[in-house]
Amino acid sequence: MREAALCDPPRSPSEETPHQLEDRLARATALAACAPVPARQGRVLAGTAGWTDPTLVKSQRFYPKGASSPEQRLRFYASQFPVVEVNSSYYALPGPAMVEQWIRRTEPDFVFNIKAFAPLTHHPVEPARLPADLQRALPGALLDKQRLYPGDLPAEARDVLWERLRQAISPLQEAHKLGYVLFQFPPWFTATRGNVRIIEDCRVRLGEAPLAVELRHASWGEPDRIERVVDFLRDIGAFYVIVDEPQGKANSMPPTPLVADPRLAVVRFHGRRAETWGAPVGVSEKFRYVYDPAELDPWAETVERLAGEAEQVHAIFNNCVSNYAVLGAKGLMALVARRRAADLEGEGPPGPAAMAVH
Repeated sequence: MREAALCDPPRSPSEETPHQLEDRLARATALAACAPVPARQGRVLAGTAGWTDPTLVKSQRFYPKGASSPEQRLRFYASQFPVVEVNSSYYALPGPAMVEQWIRRTEPDFVFNIKAFAPLTHHPVEPARLPADLQRALPGALLDKQRLYPGDLPAEARDVLWERLRQAISPLQEAHKLGYVLFQFPPWFTATRGNVRIIEDCRVRLGEAPLAVELRHASWGEPDRIERVVDFLRDIGAFYVIVDEPQGKANSMPPTPLVADPRLAVVRFHGRRAETWGAPVGVSEKFRYVYDPAELDPWAETVERLAGEAEQVHAIFNNCVSNYAVLGAKGLMALVARRRAADLEGEGPPGPAAMAVH
């Protein structure tokens, strides 16, 4: 394996030749094999945004043969990772009975993070994804729409959705297995006073549940505003979500490693496919990205620093195509583990090339 390639400037997947993409995947796979199992180092926990993605199952690169049922897959996932972010809850609210099953199938210290249902974060939703009883209570004219925005729903319907979310996360809270509820606001959710009030309302409606806020419009991340945004989240008791994603777009936030609430620092990795960021493409194309060890190495240093500022750090990989998120989460923890081992031996952290050749 050509070690110098790890230090080459990263290229967009569309600019790489098939051979270069194959090399990148090989380096990521070799690094992931060095990760601790489960993927945790002290206060730093790594995981992926879901465990049931069809492309992950189809790839046959993660689950062992015979792990074909939902229970078997969750149990295996939890043997490899200490945390998961439930992405399916963005598309449809899980019922408390399903959440109770998740709890029974994982160890007591396993952590679930829940992504809030789309209309609660001002995204549109297909009427068929609303709870059945709520669909029956809505006027037919609304059900005939292709997508419903929060403003389309009566206030009473929105109140029901909030109550269902609180019911869904209640078992996790009681079992002390809830890390945060993620409120990922849409790219058109700009930095305005009105939208600040919306975030405040989310904090109130969520009650005592831990709230993590991911902002996606660049206006929130402007140099003269970002620290005030984090201060605001600190004041209301919310976690600030740090992101790794393509830069230079209207829907890009800078990867500023700031901690709003010392209980938890959250980093979400979306990949770096600049050509699909904001483009009208499917989810699989948008997040089809393999992190190279050279790209993860600076983040290993960053999450270590964050672990000195927060009680816990969650590093969540959202590039959920094939096993790419698995490789990223494991690779990051391999780098963190090596850094810690090198520090204990007084050698200083190794470079990424040394990490990928084992």
